[in-house]
Amino acid sequence: MSEVLERSAIASDVDYESHGRYGPPPEGWPTTGVHDFRDRISEDGSTPYPAEAGRYHLYLALGCPWAQRAAITVALLGLDHVISHSLVDDVRDGRGWAFRARHGADPVAGRPLLRDLYLQTDPAFRGHVNVPSLWDRKSGRIVNNDNNEIVHDLLTRFGALGTSGVDLYPERLRGEIDALSGEIQETLNIGVYRIGFATDQADYDARVERLFDLFDRLETQLADRRYLFGAELTESDVRLWVSLARFDIAYNPLFRANLRRLADYPQLWAYARDLYTRPAFRALTDFEAFRLTYYSAFPALNPSGLIPAGPRPDWNARQDRAALAG
Repeated sequence: MSEVLERSAIASDVDYESHGRYGPPPEGWPTTGVHDFRDRISEDGSTPYPAEAGRYHLYLALGCPWAQRAAITVALLGLDHVISHSLVDDVRDGRGWAFRARHGADPVAGRPLLRDLYLQTDPAFRGHVNVPSLWDRKSGRIVNNDNNEIVHDLLTRFGALGTSGVDLYPERLRGEIDALSGEIQETLNIGVYRIGFATDQADYDARVERLFDLFDRLETQLADRRYLFGAELTESDVRLWVSLARFDIAYNPLFRANLRRLADYPQLWAYARDLYTRPAFRALTDFEAFRLTYYSAFPALNPSGLIPAGPRPDWNARQDRAALAG
């Protein structure tokens, strides 16, 4: 039996009584920032981490939008045979992300907690353990845990290894993609969290107005085009979709981004369902994981930890967006 299999372990069940609810590191612990590992992949070997098939592994949680964005990007680029992935459990106690029976043991390093891999990389680590995390099998360490940098390297460093022929970040559109993706990130991806945890009425009101102004503009933009930049799927679509997929389940009711629902936008809602018909989106989506993750992870917003029965949007409802021109 290999050393990895001998070490393989499943974490014990979620135990709030013993470990507390998931939250920031214990008071008094020094923290070195949200993203502590920032090495980059290179195409030409100019970094210690060249793009190679079979070398890297992604640790993911499908309830997390940042991790799901990385997973969908891998699938769309045809990199599944190049970069493997595994899933942590959808519910966290004070120990953070863990490997449990729902998704199985860690198949690479064989540890019960994702934090164990961070400590293996840096024994002095006291920061935030997050997904996605990119692991290097060769050196036995985490290369990067910044979701934007991971996705950027997927888009720009592994092109020669992909099998799909899809380019989510074409040269001619990069300026426009960067601008729109930046707005989506600040206003929606991160914006909903700032809305949910706002403590100042004016700040809350301004962020809600900005978010729904973006939705209004995207509704108009998508009226005569299938995707954000026409007939061509791009990184901006993937970035937008992971937040739309969670909107009516979590962000609208739990985070109080509730001026309107996604379902109240005919074009935007149909666009989201259209993307869901694509295998890369559908196969990597678990709406129950969204519900478990969000309603268990934020005790300030959901003190009881109860998982609500709804809402349950009909993602299979008919839409006819394939007929739209570019």
